Amino acid sequence: MSWVPALKEAALSGLRIERKRLDPLVAVRGAAGLALVIAASLWLFGPAVAASSAFGAFQAAIATFQRSWRPRPELALVSGLSLAVSTFLGYLTVSRLPLFLALLVVWTFVAGLFWAAGPTAGLIASSNVAIMMVTVTLPTSVAQAAGHAGTMIVGGLVQAALVVLFPGRRWGAHRDALADALAAEADYARRLRQDPVALFDPLPLMEARDAAAVTPRQARRRPAQLHGARGFAERVRPVLASLADPAVGAPHEGRARERVRELLGAAADILDAGAHAIRHGTPLELPPHAVAALRTPDTEAILTGPVYRAAERLRTLLQDVLEQAGGTRQDEMAVGGGAPPPYRVRPGPLRMVPAILRTLRGELHPGSPIARHAARVSTVAAAGYVLGDLLPLGHGYWAPLTAVMVMRPDFSQTYSRAVGRFCGTLVGVVLATVVVRLGPAEPVHMGALAVLAAALMYLVRLTGQIATQACIAAYVVFLLGMAGEQVAQTVHERVLLTLVGGLLAMLAYAVYPAWETPRLPGRLADWLTAQGRYAAAVIRHYAEPVGKSAPDVREALLGSRTARAAWHTAVDRARGEPVRHRGLSRTAADKAEDALAETGRVAMLLEAHLPERGAASVPAAARFADALCSATEQGAKAVREGRPPSWDAVREVLRAWDAEKGAGGEDACDALVHRGAGLILRSLDDLTEALAPAVPPKAMGGNTRKSAPTVRPADADGPWNPGDSTAR
Repeated sequence: MSWVPALKEAALSGLRIERKRLDPLVAVRGAAGLALVIAASLWLFGPAVAASSAFGAFQAAIATFQRSWRPRPELALVSGLSLAVSTFLGYLTVSRLPLFLALLVVWTFVAGLFWAAGPTAGLIASSNVAIMMVTVTLPTSVAQAAGHAGTMIVGGLVQAALVVLFPGRRWGAHRDALADALAAEADYARRLRQDPVALFDPLPLMEARDAAAVTPRQARRRPAQLHGARGFAERVRPVLASLADPAVGAPHEGRARERVRELLGAAADILDAGAHAIRHGTPLELPPHAVAALRTPDTEAILTGPVYRAAERLRTLLQDVLEQAGGTRQDEMAVGGGAPPPYRVRPGPLRMVPAILRTLRGELHPGSPIARHAARVSTVAAAGYVLGDLLPLGHGYWAPLTAVMVMRPDFSQTYSRAVGRFCGTLVGVVLATVVVRLGPAEPVHMGALAVLAAALMYLVRLTGQIATQACIAAYVVFLLGMAGEQVAQTVHERVLLTLVGGLLAMLAYAVYPAWETPRLPGRLADWLTAQGRYAAAVIRHYAEPVGKSAPDVREALLGSRTARAAWHTAVDRARGEPVRHRGLSRTAADKAEDALAETGRVAMLLEAHLPERGAASVPAAARFADALCSATEQGAKAVREGRPPSWDAVREVLRAWDAEKGAGGEDACDALVHRGAGLILRSLDDLTEALAPAVPPKAMGGNTRKSAPTVRPADADGPWNPGDSTAR
């Protein structure tokens, strides 16, 4: 994508308004906390302190709205405390420009690094820096600055208390995450009825796993419906796939295939019912036709071998989740006796500090996109503050404030937010000015208008940038008007400085970018390595049977999912960037993704049929697993260097396995894993062909598998060179 289409797409994204589900109760709760803080501060301390406290309460409420599995009161308290510290330190240095600029650079750089800890941490840290540039202008002495900081903490405490008293939909996000995982499994089962080799996106399962980590206090209050269903969702996915796949399941056509389709449809309906019960906290209502389909007594007469075992495993798993979703089976903790059930522990805020510091320290290297973002945003903040101070406009902090709020680690979000913020600020400032001109400019009236603007922002925060930024701009204007500024006389200043800040942010990314496109081969290589480890771990257990409980397989699977998610994130970002990666075309990337996804799917099928402890060993499986693990690591290195990977070592081991099989025969377990090994090698060959579509098979490391002639895609330019990134 060239610069003009990329900028156009980013601009349209920033101006887009989407229809989203609004949450009026949450908006009312946040606005009520803000109104309490403003009213109390006006009555006790005056307009200037009220403005500072309002900023603290406003930011604390926004923190509680972020996508986070951590308890909401913690987010409000952290937000209020960090803003108070920022404001106090900023006031101590604001009278000395060089010292304040040094603090601003350091504080903004650290805030930029906090994006490595997650979007919630990054947003809170960036907002604190932006708001600090406004709030440091309000106090007139050190004592007053300490008082303002104290009221910001109080604002965070008020919002935290309201979350405790009026939590809204308790455990709503956790319920949604688990229900989404079950609903995704239901959709997968329906797709398998039509496409027996359909792929599954594990993102809902990853979200559910993140949501399952709770603090000890949360674990004591977690609803019984949230216990155990995630483990079922993890176990049922490979069973569904193995039931449908013709390689290890039922044939393409015939009576067995019809029975498999019936079981998959019943599983989908029951999974949807379980998802609905968990999402809404209601009793489970079983679809009668689905229950009847599962209880059909002629399954054993129709299905045999691995497909019959998969069908029986599916029936057992569905019965478990139905009992848990319907509440007919309670764990020991739910009925008040015995030891608590196991759960993933989420550390508290203080215990998170060492982990966050390690994360930030790990990003301090030149190749890190997060470090480049931190360097960009800190430089732009300092330059914007100096430029705003030199321009004869007044309120110079609006330029760096805008830059800090719009800049993100990736290109698309930075440019779309810059456009959305400028247009939203223009609308918000103009509307706020008109309202001020028409009504009295008393502090009480201005405070009421600020609360109204904040309530609207809380309500429409998910609909798009332009609506959100218009409400924020109006809120800031009303608050500053409450503090005594002449709002109506500074409209053009705020608009121009907002434009300056947005342009600085966009220019900084163009001059010092962190493009994701050149990193695509590295992301693909990481996924290849992780996928190879997962497949090797599964196949190795056919040589060393330990039963269904295999922690190494689970760990490798999680690593594969993480690498896959990183690849998809990189691809999504790269598609909106105005650069191209020579040789790794979009077509090649899509084909490579399909090949690696097929590798993972075959490994998942083999995982569904892991032999029980004490079963007959398949020694050749261990040799194949070792060769696969080593070859994928070497292949990942080749991908990074721009060479097509070779699988000769894996092919030789498979040939030796073929010879052993022909000489001594094989049992059912040996046949299953041998067939899976062949499918994995085929998918790896597809990966090589995808990455080198113009290279004949003999030049691709000895690939002799017969395949149809390939045609070089029209969008593949020149040789595949990972180090070459060109802006068009």
